[in-house]
Amino acid sequence: MHIKPVLTFLLMLLGVQLMAQSVLISGKILDENGEEVPGVSILLKGTSQGAISDIEGAFELRVPTGNVTLQFTHVQYEPVEVAYTLEQDQTVEILLKEGTTRLQDVQIEDKGLRESEVVNVQKVDAKSAKSLPSTFGDFNKVLVTLPGVSGNNELSSAYSVRGGNFDENLVYVNDMPVYRPFLSNAGRQEGLSFVNPDMVQDIEFYAGGWEPKYGDKLSSSLNIEYKEPDSIESAVTIGLLGGTAYAGGKTNQMSYLIGARHRDSRYLLNTLETKGQYFPTYTDIQSLFTFDLSGNKSQYINKTKLNILLSYGRNRYLTEPVSQTTDFGSVQQNFRLQTAFIGREIMRYDTYQSGFRLTHRFNERLRTHFIGSSMFTSEKEQFDVEGAYRLCDVNNNPNSSSFDECVVVRGIGTNYDYGRNDLEASIQTLESRWEYLLNVNHVLEGGAGVTFQQINDHINEYSFIDSSDYVHLTNSVFNYINLSTRQYFAYVQNTFLWNDSVHAISSGVRATYWDYNGQILISPRVSYRWAPKWANFTTFKVATGLYQQPPFYRELRGFDGELRSNVYAQKSIHLIAGFTRLFYMWGRPFLFTTDVYHKQLFDIIPYDIDNVRLRYYSDKTGTAFARGLDFRINGEFVKGTQSWFSLGFLQTQENIEDDGQGFIRRPSDQRINLAAYFEDHMPGDPTLRVYLNLVFGSGYPFGPPNREDLRNAFSGDEYYRADLGLSKQFDLSINNFFNKLWVRLEVLNAFAADNTLSYTWIEDVNGAQFAIPNSLSARFLNIKLTAEL
Repeated sequence: MHIKPVLTFLLMLLGVQLMAQSVLISGKILDENGEEVPGVSILLKGTSQGAISDIEGAFELRVPTGNVTLQFTHVQYEPVEVAYTLEQDQTVEILLKEGTTRLQDVQIEDKGLRESEVVNVQKVDAKSAKSLPSTFGDFNKVLVTLPGVSGNNELSSAYSVRGGNFDENLVYVNDMPVYRPFLSNAGRQEGLSFVNPDMVQDIEFYAGGWEPKYGDKLSSSLNIEYKEPDSIESAVTIGLLGGTAYAGGKTNQMSYLIGARHRDSRYLLNTLETKGQYFPTYTDIQSLFTFDLSGNKSQYINKTKLNILLSYGRNRYLTEPVSQTTDFGSVQQNFRLQTAFIGREIMRYDTYQSGFRLTHRFNERLRTHFIGSSMFTSEKEQFDVEGAYRLCDVNNNPNSSSFDECVVVRGIGTNYDYGRNDLEASIQTLESRWEYLLNVNHVLEGGAGVTFQQINDHINEYSFIDSSDYVHLTNSVFNYINLSTRQYFAYVQNTFLWNDSVHAISSGVRATYWDYNGQILISPRVSYRWAPKWANFTTFKVATGLYQQPPFYRELRGFDGELRSNVYAQKSIHLIAGFTRLFYMWGRPFLFTTDVYHKQLFDIIPYDIDNVRLRYYSDKTGTAFARGLDFRINGEFVKGTQSWFSLGFLQTQENIEDDGQGFIRRPSDQRINLAAYFEDHMPGDPTLRVYLNLVFGSGYPFGPPNREDLRNAFSGDEYYRADLGLSKQFDLSINNFFNKLWVRLEVLNAFAADNTLSYTWIEDVNGAQFAIPNSLSARFLNIKLTAEL
């Protein structure tokens, strides 16, 4: 394998600076009649470095020496891509042809303007998202490799960003919002995240400081664009943990993309400490149809396009636990918890999501979008499980005849959990957006919409502990909830790029009204980008704004199952500063990114995390902060592959009103987070590839239940995990049916790390409490076969 790239990266972290020589390329851009063309975007391929041609069609751009490729785009002309080998300053002349063929949908804002202005977006290679080795091939696992993002549960698709929680993340697919399940209590019960990696074309991720046109959450925004195929493509994958299939193609006026996924995790769940019968399956099917409704196919003006997205997800989970044995403690003193179960858990989730996006370009300046989406979910859970446990001391003397046996019983008892919960939810959103190009350097955008929410929830659950001859009821909730609300929103934003392309600024405001509590929210946001000419290929950026999250159903419902009417939006002021540095190693481009951030939060709703379930204290509020430092480097460490390394430092604390505790750690306070995605291939054989997905995170805080004085007082164990993949590609082009075949071997949790997900608290006969760790999955060997048809 290639060791030199890794060593070089480590040296860079120690402070080695690699500077690249640069040259100036300048020239004029003309049309077929010899007239100057202003407003042309010039972009250095593979980067966000670019320029805009002036009123006389002239431009200049500083680029690295060696081989570079420039892309020239304009809404009225055919795109041009030109490769150069530059050792000194050079003057060129570019000829653009008027667009006479059907063009792909082009952003009305010039590409160079948009990419220069968006200062906080992280781009992720869609191909890498598919190649990343992970437990179920879930798309969200690629997000966990980005700086500021954590997800210490390989069984779950949930993730948190810069001190936030799972409910604080926006997700859009083709500008249509998508949602998480409501009732899932554990990662093993979840299905896959909505995004299908086989269908993804473009990925944009904001860890903070996003634009006003994206919605009302506190932590992040993920924007996905699905592919619109221009030719027939398809593939099928099968493996021990499920499979996928997709097909796409295009006719004269329509393109289609259909994808299906199936997950069966029973083999993996058999590696958990809780032994029993597991029958978990998840299946979904998605489709994207794109229609060209333009009357004149040779024009981009008056062009109309319609996207229709349809999806159905079916999740079934049945388990009959039998026994569990957990050893914990220290070298000096070992403990063992043995539990025998009787009963079962049954979960049935059915989710339908659909939407459309109608885009019309009136002229070269004005474009509009009309977007509609709908989600309906029916979630039912039934559990009736009794667990009889024994907690004892374990003899750790290897010379004793009772070595590794229970010698002192500390506690005996029974846990009983019962539930019959039934939830139905529907959410519909209608939104109109417009974009107006005032001039080649100035874009004005705006929009408005409404969201309808209807939730019907029947809750019937209780649990108790029978220990030391007494019965203690730990939870009892019975309620029927019917919630119907409307949320109105509007935004306007302005983007301006200076003629010299050195400065770019975007500012705007978002307004939201929710009829449940009558609260009006005004959220101003601004970002600024500075690319000084004296700092070649270095861009400085700052962003700030107010981000407000109206409470959703989970935030409104208290521990007693009752809805609170006086719960208001949580608020966060984002302050972000950083820079990006483009440099070249081995003749290939690399991008180094650094962000420092501070988030000041107020009117927060405190919460606790149990596995993937968030329990909000809806009757409490307080203030909080999150601050940290993120680093990322990405590029071709091995030629022809994309790899990246991320490192993040975080501190987040909260102060709950009237609890007398002052500032304490928040449940998402993970101080250190290191992640890497690395791809390599055998020298001389690019069809044999190796993939590494590495994650390390420091422990989350936790504390005993019903002890506010010890809430989040202890620190959990570190999480570390490495997933390895080895694939071999076979060319079957001589076959009339298959084109290519991949054989892939994955070693999941290659280091066999015994990671702890959460803690169960047990009290012994003396009243002492013990935190019993609940472990995640063990090492697992997965095999996949992929056939490209």
